[in-house]
Amino acid sequence: MNSRFIYLDNNSTTQCAPEVVEAIVPFFREKFGNPASPHYYGRTAGKSIALARELIADCVCCSPTEVIFTSGATESNNLSILGVAQSVLKKRKIVTSTVEHKSVLGPCAALQSKGYTICRVPVENGGQINLNKLKAEVDEDTLLLSVQAANNETGVIQPVGDIADVAHSCGALFHCDAAQALGKIPVSVNEFRADLLSFSSHKAYGPKGIGFLVVRESLKKFLSAPLMYGGGQEDYLRPGTLNVPGVVGLGAACKLCKEFTVPDMAKIGKLRAKIEERIARIFPNAQIICRLADRLPGTSNIIFPGIPADLLLARAPLLCMSIGSACNSGTLLPSHVLLALNIPSDLARCAIRISLGRYNTEDDVNIALSHLESAIKQIQ
Repeated sequence: MNSRFIYLDNNSTTQCAPEVVEAIVPFFREKFGNPASPHYYGRTAGKSIALARELIADCVCCSPTEVIFTSGATESNNLSILGVAQSVLKKRKIVTSTVEHKSVLGPCAALQSKGYTICRVPVENGGQINLNKLKAEVDEDTLLLSVQAANNETGVIQPVGDIADVAHSCGALFHCDAAQALGKIPVSVNEFRADLLSFSSHKAYGPKGIGFLVVRESLKKFLSAPLMYGGGQEDYLRPGTLNVPGVVGLGAACKLCKEFTVPDMAKIGKLRAKIEERIARIFPNAQIICRLADRLPGTSNIIFPGIPADLLLARAPLLCMSIGSACNSGTLLPSHVLLALNIPSDLARCAIRISLGRYNTEDDVNIALSHLESAIKQIQ
C-alpha cells in the first residue's frame, strides 16, 4: 500500500498556492516597508495593499472601500457581532443558528451574559436553516441576524439571499460567516445581500493569520464599533500595522479564486462522488451526512457506526482527515453541529470529515479509500 500522506482536510486549512508564495516572498525582504510610512518603502507597501484590496473586492463583488483587513474570520465574526452590539442601534436581540462556527456562537453567548436576547434557530435534518422558524424569531426588536454561508463540518450551503431578505424585512442587519465559501463556491456580496461578511485567507489557498471583513459602505461610519483602539488603520475599525505579506498573499489567492473556483468545483465534485459511491458500496451501513443537501463540492461527513472516529484515524495514520471541526481538536465531546442535526451522540463520535481541495487528485482518492477500507476491516 502507498506510504505517502494524503491530505483530505481542506476545510481546516489549505496549502498556499505556489503563485501566492511567490507573491509574498519579496515583502519579507526588499519590500518590507510599513504602508503607513511616507517614504519609498512605505509607498511601495501601500500600493501593494491597495492592489490586493482591489483584487479581493473583484473576487467577492464589492467595493474596495468595503474591505477591512483582519487576522481571519474569527476576528471578523467577533468584530461584526460585538461591534454592531456596541453601535448606536439600541436593539438587543440577535438571531443565529444552532450550527454556526464557535467564533459566532462564542460572542453571542458573551452578549447573552450581558443581557442580550440570543435566539438560536434549529436546522432541518438536511442541514439548512428552517426559514419559517427563522421568520418567527426575527422581528422589529432584532438587531442582527448571523447565519453562515456554508457549514465547515457538513458542507451544507445555506440560502443566504433568502435569509438576508428575512433580516431586512424587519429592519435587522445580516451578518454572514462566509469563511468556508471563499475558493469553494462563487461568492458575491451583492447576491448574498449581507451587510457584513467574514472571510479567512487560509481557507482559500492563501496564508494563515490574515482575513477580511466586508462592511457595506452605508453602514461603516455609524454601525460597527471597533474592538481595539490605536491608529486609524482600516477606517478605525481595525487599528494596527497591516500584515503586508499576508494581505498581498490574500490578494493573490483571491485573484486565483476568481479564475479557478468554478473549474475546481467540477473536478472536486467528481472526486467526492467517487469517495461516497465507493463507501456506500463497500460499507452499506455507513451514513453520509446531509448527502442530498446542497453542499460544498469537496465536503463529505461520514459516520461508520460502531467505529469511533479517533480509533479509525489512529488506524489510518497516513490519512489527514478531521473529526468534526479543527476548532474541536483535543476534545472528546461530539460535534455540536451533528447533535443539532439530531444525530445521537454515540453516532456523532463515529463521524469523520473528508474535505477535498484544488490539489487533490484521483490517485489521492484511490489511495485514501484503500487505507480507509483496510483500517475499518481491521477494527471490525
